[in-house]
Formats: sequence, C-alpha cells, structure tokens
Amino acid sequence: MLTQDAKMKAAADERALLTARVIPKMTLSTGSNPLTRPLAPVATTSARERAEARFQVHGKAVVTGGAGGLGLISAQALLEHGLSALCIMDLPGTLETSHKQIEDLKDMFPSVVITGIPLDVTSTESIQAAFEHADNTMGGIDVLCCFVGITGTQPSLSVTPDQFNRVMDVNLNGSFFCAQAAAKIMESSGKGGCIVFTASISAHLINFPQPQAAYNASKAGVIHMTRSLAAEWAVHGIRVNSISPGYMDTILNAGDNLADLRKIWNSRCPMGRMGDPEELTGAVVLLCSQRAGRYITGADILVDGGTLTL
Repeated sequence: MLTQDAKMKAAADERALLTARVIPKMTLSTGSNPLTRPLAPVATTSARERAEARFQVHGKAVVTGGAGGLGLISAQALLEHGLSALCIMDLPGTLETSHKQIEDLKDMFPSVVITGIPLDVTSTESIQAAFEHADNTMGGIDVLCCFVGITGTQPSLSVTPDQFNRVMDVNLNGSFFCAQAAAKIMESSGKGGCIVFTASISAHLINFPQPQAAYNASKAGVIHMTRSLAAEWAVHGIRVNSISPGYMDTILNAGDNLADLRKIWNSRCPMGRMGDPEELTGAVVLLCSQRAGRYITGADILVDGGTLTL
C-alpha cells in the first residue's frame, strides 16, 4: 500500500500533468452531410399520404423498460406508425409479468419481429449482451427509447450511499450506457438513428411534498446528457432528445397510500389531474419519426398538463 506521502506525491504529479493533456474535440455536422440534410419531399400529391408519411417511424427499435406501462404503450404507438422490428428490454421478472401484453402486441402486428430481451441497466455486461442480441436479431438498431427508471424517495439527511447511487446508476448511468451501445451500432451502420431518453418534470422543479433529491438530480442529468450527446453525435446522423412527463397514471403512482399525495400533485397541475400514458405517445412518435422529427435534436418535450407553468 502507498503511504500518505506517496499518495500526495502521486496526486501532485497527476496535477502537474494537466497542462500537457490533449483534449479530444467533437466535430459538428455540415449542411451537405446526407445523414443530417433535409429529406427529399414525399413523392405524392395525396394529402392523406403526405400526412401519413410525416409521422412514419421506419426501421428497428429497442425500448428499454419496454415491459412497463409507459414503455409498452409507447412501443405499441411506434409499431402503429411503421416499425419493422422491435426488441423490448426489461428485467426478467417484468418481462414475465407483462408476457400477455407482449404476446398481444405480437398478435396485433404479426408481420413484425417482436422480441423480449432481459436487461439490467446497472450491468455493463448485461447491456452489451442485450444490445448485441438485438443487433443480431433485427439486423441493426435505428431507434432507442429509454424508459427504465426508479424513483427513490428518501429524506436527504438519512439517504444511504447505496440508495443514492442506485438511483443514479439506473436513471442516469444506465441511460447513458444503453445509448452508447445503441449509438455504436447506429454509427457503424452509416445510417444514423434517434435516441429518446425519459427525463421528468423533476428535472425542472422540486417535487412536493415527497423528498427525492437523488431522483431529481438524476433526471436533470438526463436532460443535460441529452444536449451533450445531441451535439456530439449529430455528425453521425444520430438525433438525441428527451421527454419530461409529469405525474402519470401508472402503477408507480397508484395505491391507497398515495391518495393524499395525488390530491396535492393534482392541485398543483393546471389541468387538475395526472396524465394518461397514451398522452405521452404523441411526443415519442414525433421524436422517433424520421421526417417530422428530422430537425429536432437536443430538445426536451414537456408532457405535464401545464405543471411547470406554475
């Protein structure tokens, strides 16, 4: 083991080397880049066909957290708008719990290859294996939607390092490493793609009355990570955006124990209610559509019933 003096000397040597470091530089795209320039107009004069083409979602998608309430309904919306293949990634237990709903999707879209893949976003080994499986199964990845997330509502004076770090590992780190795995596949294909993270109104305001500093910080990190990756990956034709839902009517906010909290949340929302999961799908389709979403990157779309107006 190093002595204290040796540790201090090593730290001093490392600091001295800072002036000699070489910092990598990102490259922005150009107007002539075929991966980012405008698409050719739709080759039809039919208003109906042009409208349908505007929000069409092409290619193959991965939805992490796809067996949960928001993930499943968003996956269905993407299928309705034209996906040709889909991999639903989630924890094995959640895939099993949602087995019937996933089978129903397969029945609704018999021409689409729909695959469930186990995923633990806190394990880089699991992420690598899951995305390699998806790439091999679908022959590429064009769209990634990240819905994995946990809340964590502990008072900040008593939250433990393990509790705080787990929220960060799932919500922020897990989102990044899934995006990195997908982006490597998108970049190597030479076709680009799009990534949609799930942030939250918690990235913009302090929720009341529940204490959740770790969750709020993790979601604020997701939004700034969205902007960072959008700038860095645009040259590869990869658009990166996020959505910030308000309180949604899912199992996370259900139960008699939360009745009083729901009253408080609704009282602070101009629309006076929680959102229906279906109301999130329009933003997801917009951001994943190759035509309507073509010039949108680095954006965060609020779907919160006006909560952030107050």
